[in-house]
Amino acid sequence: MHRIHPPLAGCFDEMLADDGETRGHYREFLQWLGAQTPENLDRRRHEAELLFHRVGITFAVYGDDSGAERLIPFDTIPRIVPASEWQTLEAGLRQRVTALNAFLHDIYHEQHILRAGLVPAAQVMVNNQYQVSMQGLDLPHQTYAHIAGVDVIRNADGYYVLEDNLRVPSGVSYMLENRKMMMRLFPELFARYAVAPVEHYPSLLHDTLREATHVDNPTVVVMTPGHFNSAYFEHAFLAQQMGVELVEGRDLFVERDRVFMRTTAGPRQVDVIYRRIDDVFLDPLVFRADSMLGIPGLLSAYRKGNVIVTNAIGTGVADDKSIYPYVPEMIRFYLSEEPILNNVPTWQCRKPDELSHVLAHLDELVVKEVHGAGGYGMLIGPKASRAEIDDFRARLRADPANYIAQPTLALSTCPTFVDEGIAPRHIDLRPFVLSGKDMRIVPGGLSRVALARGSLVVNSSQGGGTKDAWILEA
Repeated sequence: MHRIHPPLAGCFDEMLADDGETRGHYREFLQWLGAQTPENLDRRRHEAELLFHRVGITFAVYGDDSGAERLIPFDTIPRIVPASEWQTLEAGLRQRVTALNAFLHDIYHEQHILRAGLVPAAQVMVNNQYQVSMQGLDLPHQTYAHIAGVDVIRNADGYYVLEDNLRVPSGVSYMLENRKMMMRLFPELFARYAVAPVEHYPSLLHDTLREATHVDNPTVVVMTPGHFNSAYFEHAFLAQQMGVELVEGRDLFVERDRVFMRTTAGPRQVDVIYRRIDDVFLDPLVFRADSMLGIPGLLSAYRKGNVIVTNAIGTGVADDKSIYPYVPEMIRFYLSEEPILNNVPTWQCRKPDELSHVLAHLDELVVKEVHGAGGYGMLIGPKASRAEIDDFRARLRADPANYIAQPTLALSTCPTFVDEGIAPRHIDLRPFVLSGKDMRIVPGGLSRVALARGSLVVNSSQGGGTKDAWILEA
């Protein structure tokens, strides 16, 4: 059997308690693991890698001059979550996304929360994700974020929300393919555990997209920027799984304020566009005039109610990291409830007193760009060199409003296959929340793992991998 390394000091380990005892929900797994030979486990891991390559589950890394696509490393030790923990997580996710959708409707309509002074108007109205063209536009069910990916982390105190992804959240295809792979490689494990299913996600997504419009039997399409996009595999995968067309902007056109798709049988009206393209590229007549990815006239058709775009244009203002600190207040304001899931404590560098604190403690904090994503443009103070800290200090002083800072929380660890055996590595979880007439959440999510020892960066673009997340049925 592979050597199992002890838990990291000061970190909550998903499988092992501080005294080295196995947590109850991992006992069956560890018993099974003890009966496996290293050769058998290595063979199955190699089989998983070959299958992922064959299916084409790769991603591109922006800035990589080689242009090569990479395989996201897949770890065959699952992250197992007891049913009781998931019940709390699910309730917190429902509450949070409900409040975020209420916030988005409010800021594009009456702006009650801004008038109440609970969220600074300047941080919303001058945010480059706020789209003035969306003001006063009524959407079915007042839903803006039809698909949300909420990143949660765990430490000894419980679960925390690290960030909200409401623009074009990605990664769900890996959740689905990871589960398919685990069931293929280790069917005997699923006989030992009652694992909640996730494979019905595409059906739930299709239902959510169809409910995004008042049209009966609507035509839904998935809109991709093209095969050079890092998440193209996912775009094609979801379109295929839902049985809808995968289109690019050049496949669509606007006529009489309606959107049509070019087909061999002639133009076909499109009612719902699940776009995987940022706002600025959607309509060259309104946003970036040089965009070759969008559809001229789309916004006009959208504003007249003749097509629905999911997620809604202008949704990104709610997942900006400078807005994130106010989500607990949104929950209290719109729902009259206390937050079930806490935020990570956050300093906003736009505030002089908080900037002073951050500058004085850069070697202890994580500093992020407010519009950043993918693990780029961030500083992890405890891991940074003196030169990197000095560089970030200069950036903060030059443009403080562009940054927030957070403590380096000890993300939970999960045993992971690495070169030296089975060792603890830091993980997070991104459940996906679907909002239509009803809210739908499959029990699970994308669980990402930082494969480098001690690393807290789980993003695939920064060398992270993925795991299958098992939510146990009660």
